[in-house]
Formats: sequence, C-alpha cells, structure tokens
Amino acid sequence: MNEVRRIDRLDTAPRFSEHDAVRLNRMFRGSSTQEMLEAVIKDSLAGDLAVVSSFGAESAVLLHLIAEVDPGIPVLFLETGKHFTETLAYRDDLVQRLGLTNLVNLHPDLEELKSKDESGLRWNYDPDGCCEIRKVKPLAKALAEYDASFTGRKAFQSATRANLPRFEVDTSDAQGRLKINPLIDWSAGDIDAYFAEHDLPRHPLVDKGYPSIGCSPCTHKVAPGEDPRSGRWKGWDKTECGIHTPLTEEGELPPGYEPFL
Repeated sequence: MNEVRRIDRLDTAPRFSEHDAVRLNRMFRGSSTQEMLEAVIKDSLAGDLAVVSSFGAESAVLLHLIAEVDPGIPVLFLETGKHFTETLAYRDDLVQRLGLTNLVNLHPDLEELKSKDESGLRWNYDPDGCCEIRKVKPLAKALAEYDASFTGRKAFQSATRANLPRFEVDTSDAQGRLKINPLIDWSAGDIDAYFAEHDLPRHPLVDKGYPSIGCSPCTHKVAPGEDPRSGRWKGWDKTECGIHTPLTEEGELPPGYEPFL
C-alpha cells in the first residue's frame, strides 16, 4: 500500500496537499467503508483524527462505525447553548451505548457571546452571525489540534454534496487538514438498513417530523414530501451553517455556507 506522507509538527507547510487526497481516494477505490476506516485509523494514514458530530438524525451510523474501530477517537460536539433537550439526551445515550470514551464538548467564547449576543437572540435577526459565533469559530479553534476530521456528509443530502470524494483537503484555512467523508456514497436506504441491522436508536425528534436537526430556534418540522432540510432556518435565505465553508480571498466566511453534519 502506498505511503502517505507523515506529519511533521515542526513543518509549517500544509499538513496535506490535493495530491495526498487524490492518492488516498485511489488507494481506497473499491474498498468498503469499514475497510477504509480500519486502515485510516489503525495505520495512522491521516495523522491525529477527530470526528465532528451533531448527534443529529443520522449521526449514530458514523459514530457506530468509528467506535467499532477505535472508541477513543475524539468526538467533537458543538454545544451551542441552543440545542433541543432531546439532542443533549440523545448525545449522552449514544456515548454510553457505543462506548465512546472521548466526547469533547465545544463552547462559544464567553466574551464574544457577551459582546455580540448578550441577549441570546442573534439567531432571530442574524442567523449567519449566530452560527459563526456558536459553531464556526469554536470548531475552527478545536480542529487546529488535528490533522484530519471525519464528517457524516452524504451525496444524497444536497446538490452541494453530490460530487464530494471520500478524501478532500479542508479549505476553511491554510492548515491543509484532511476532511474524510466515509458515508459520502451511502444512500438513504443504506442508512436505514444500518440502523436496523445494528439496532441503533433514532433521534427522538425524527418521528416527530424533524428529519434534519440543528439548534432549536432555527429548526422546524417538515411536511411529508418536503426537502428534509427545508425546516432549517425557515423564512431565511439560508440553508447551511458554515463549518465546511472555504474562506474567501479576504479570509472571511461568506453567507450561505455549507451543510453541517
């Protein structure tokens, strides 16, 4: 198996290049998700790893797959202070059931909250700004400690994810981390089958009409047949939270963003 370049912490160059991502995609062409995860994790092909999880509607699948290989991989959860109580209870339940031993709750900066969202109502008039304070910045700070992160993105979820590869370079900053999408080629049917096969619990809000679950003020029920993400930021020209978004040339996050796990 081809060697992927090892990480040198004293090297200020990007951790990985597009060439590395292409090589990994070729290396695991035809491999199952389980085979790929075992090799990447056990052989340290991507350096220090973390998984980013919202503990949302489909999160249990990726968390179970990773726990089967190494339950000690850090699981980064954005504790925005705006989650449904059901999500927090579901997080705690999955951590216990799957034997995850390294849950990391990420919080917004208290001083920034005080100066920019003291009322806690910024979501009501500036949802992009709210997401940046409560999700984008805390995650960016945390990921600086890792060489690669797993996401739960899937091609069927939206047009912006339709052509994503398993391995890509994270372009949210200049550090050159890898972003790994183990479930990118899974269908909705594959997800449902995995839940059934492994008797995984569903998020309690799914059966109540919430197929895509984020912070409670910005998540609404979805009618049968509607786009699953139509309940997110209802009434706003916004469909994404921003944590997978490349920076602009000026180094700022653009409005609109890219979907959250």
